[in-house]
Amino acid sequence: MAIPNATYQTYAGIGIREDLTDVIYNISPTETPFLTSIGKGKASNTLHEWQTDALAAATTNAQVEGDDINALTATATTRVQNYMQISTKAIVVSGTMDAVLKAGRKSELAYQLAKRGKELKRDMEQTLVGNQAGNAGSASVGRKTRALENWYASNTSGGTSYATATGITATATDGTTRAFTESLLKNVLKSVFSAGGDPTMLMVGPYNKQVVSSFTGNATRFDKSEDKKLIASIDVYASDYGELKVVPNRFQRERTAHVLDLEYWSVSYLRPIQTSDIAKTGDSEKKFMVVEYGLESRNEAASGVIADITTS
Repeated sequence: MAIPNATYQTYAGIGIREDLTDVIYNISPTETPFLTSIGKGKASNTLHEWQTDALAAATTNAQVEGDDINALTATATTRVQNYMQISTKAIVVSGTMDAVLKAGRKSELAYQLAKRGKELKRDMEQTLVGNQAGNAGSASVGRKTRALENWYASNTSGGTSYATATGITATATDGTTRAFTESLLKNVLKSVFSAGGDPTMLMVGPYNKQVVSSFTGNATRFDKSEDKKLIASIDVYASDYGELKVVPNRFQRERTAHVLDLEYWSVSYLRPIQTSDIAKTGDSEKKFMVVEYGLESRNEAASGVIADITTS
């Protein structure tokens, strides 16, 4: 079909307004399940220290009538420490960019600040749940906080050659991977309970969240045909020692599953997230975001880890 001769089409038109939706779609995830779930504390030095303790093992404790007291004992606490890590973000926006009419945001500076704040929290989450060794830093090297995977010494399950970190400046040694099974989880849960912990969260990577959802336990799955819904996920795992919320974490290593008693983990801040102005040197606004923080393991024996699990 031919168009009429001399038809004026949009291809030749001048002055047509652009069609730009007044929304910015950002798919990047901002959930930080570990950082959000644990406690918050204060630090007063770049080397943060605290103390842990435990009761003596229970015994039958039967004494002879009238006997002298001859088992006078006292045990010292354990002094624990971690370094405070500095993380930053910087923003610079020209005066013109903030003044022009924009789609999806009114102030470019405010938009960039909000975005950088979310990025900073994501950086913190990835650092805290990783296999990072502590580092005291120097005049040319940034301090690093000892991360979650390097705190475990008790209640661990790893593949062949797996080894826990031997101190604040060491990392856990990865072993040979094996499939994540319900049996592995039960063994670590039993160990944590025996040590005195009461875990409430199982934190896993995206792939192993699906693996957990395939655990059968003692349950029978139902297909609710009336509303065309198949229940195929496990969000709460009811163990012999209490319920665990099963939480996927995009920022942790997929090869590790954390069994966490959240009461015994905290992030301590020497400086909470704060925004400062940077001196003007021209026609622009400069902002600087900084946080100084460290992971505090109040007692590692309250949690456990299943390491070296397959990732696909």
